[in-house]
Amino acid sequence: MQSALPGIDSWVTGQKVYAWWPGHKSAERRLFLRNGGWRRLARDAGFATIAACTAAAATTVGDGTGPGSRMHFKTIAVLGRDEDPRVSEPMLKLAEHLRRADIDVIADSTENFELPARQVNENSLAKQADLIIAIGGDGTILHAARLAFQRDVPLLGVNRGRLGFLADVTPAEMLESVDQVLAGNFSLESRLLLQAERLRGGRVDGHAFALNDIVLQRRETGRMVDFETRVASRFVNAHSGDGMIVATPTGSTAYALSCGGPIIEPALDAVALVPICPHTLSDRPIVVPASLEIEVRVLERANTKAEVTADGHTIGELTPDDRLLIRDAGQRVRLIHPPGYDYYGILRSKLHWGRDSRRRDGSDTAGD
Repeated sequence: MQSALPGIDSWVTGQKVYAWWPGHKSAERRLFLRNGGWRRLARDAGFATIAACTAAAATTVGDGTGPGSRMHFKTIAVLGRDEDPRVSEPMLKLAEHLRRADIDVIADSTENFELPARQVNENSLAKQADLIIAIGGDGTILHAARLAFQRDVPLLGVNRGRLGFLADVTPAEMLESVDQVLAGNFSLESRLLLQAERLRGGRVDGHAFALNDIVLQRRETGRMVDFETRVASRFVNAHSGDGMIVATPTGSTAYALSCGGPIIEPALDAVALVPICPHTLSDRPIVVPASLEIEVRVLERANTKAEVTADGHTIGELTPDDRLLIRDAGQRVRLIHPPGYDYYGILRSKLHWGRDSRRRDGSDTAGD
């Protein structure tokens, strides 16, 4: 599809438009084109009004599949846990398939089996790759996302785990789906990323990014943790319990879901604050705009300790003298989906929606 914006490739993902100015001094820098951003795009692209610019962007976007026809994947990184034969076998199959298609295949040099791929340091995967294909469960996808987002490399997941909300391609569909992607038939989805900072003595003393969630949890104790939350510097509540999950829409179907949190559609710029086993039953999850900064402070309580994790990786202990700040990272993880991707279909499949639990004959057909 030819771009209607002169010299600019742009498309819509959720409620955002991303654009690259080829040859512009800020080329390849992602811009969140809202308000002033639209004015800048209109000015640089030579439009007289913002309305004319947005109309041209809509023409460029079409049905949302436009980016696929303009993205070319010459170097693809294959990532997975090679010690698991359920993962290593499809990794080998995929690498061989990509090489036959004249793709430069790269892989982590620490892999313990012979993969027909150019071996590079894991930290260099995203620097060299045009696309990362991760094979495994959502944990593998989260690991790949940490590598991909800083270089804005898109990510495709092949599910070999259990639930697999992020990795939506099955092994049986893997080669066909990859061929569709290489042919430009795919959709591109942007996922919110959170940044957490632990402030100690007024300075940042630990930080991390999370695609799923930032979690405050009790540590080395069976006692409850007392803490308080603020949103945009406004006091929200004082809590007692096992902790708090601050989840993205992506993370809303992970740990937060098991604690009674809501499912948030991925296109929404929102986060959920979900208490973990709260002492007070009225301490319920709330959803706030991702644009607002969230602050968590631990309160003094004898014989209790608390720690903070980001997507399961420890940032460190949080003491009553520390502050935990959580905000939109200002970057996004880009997920690639082959044709036929349906978020609600995945929810139905993984959560067994629409199945009649009263039937005992193994049928999934709902009753009348």
